Amino acid sequence: MSEWNQKRDTMQHYNLMARSYDELYADEQKAKIETALEKVRIDSDSLVLDSGCGTGLLFGYLAEKAKAIVGLDISKSVLEEAKKRTKKFGNVYLVLADADYAPFRDCFFSHVFAVTLLQNMPDPQRTLAELKRVARKNAFLVVTGLKKKFSLAFFEFLLRKFNLKVIEIRNESDALKCYVAVCVKG
Repeated sequence: MSEWNQKRDTMQHYNLMARSYDELYADEQKAKIETALEKVRIDSDSLVLDSGCGTGLLFGYLAEKAKAIVGLDISKSVLEEAKKRTKKFGNVYLVLADADYAPFRDCFFSHVFAVTLLQNMPDPQRTLAELKRVARKNAFLVVTGLKKKFSLAFFEFLLRKFNLKVIEIRNESDALKCYVAVCVKG
């Protein structure tokens, strides 16, 4: 299957399940987010990218602390769900785009989150390269990797290949179906 066909299938999948996504996966997603936020500092100068933002669960954790949050997703339907969350925040912006071709300048964001993104991408290395491109020097990058798709060794290899300084990879909890990596761009 071509790369675009795989992305189109992923987009259609999330378009179909957008309205029920939170009911099915909110607890799992919140566990990943809360695990990551134990190691990540957000302050009033933080410019945050949530790449593959889905329904915007991360926004509620960060919007009152960060200067601005940009949620990017390839699925229009999940962004419509995310838009419902943004109404109470004046600093959250949504972008319909492919995470591998983010429409942002280099070294822009102080924090980049990619929660439940890599396993949905045809070329995780390209995705990581793009996440790193838009992150500033010393930016925090939070990346998850589905345990069914990535071994811990391969997940660590991917992160280190892009010279990301791994602060911590959490994988011990049964509640976490993903590895949760907190990294810093050198």
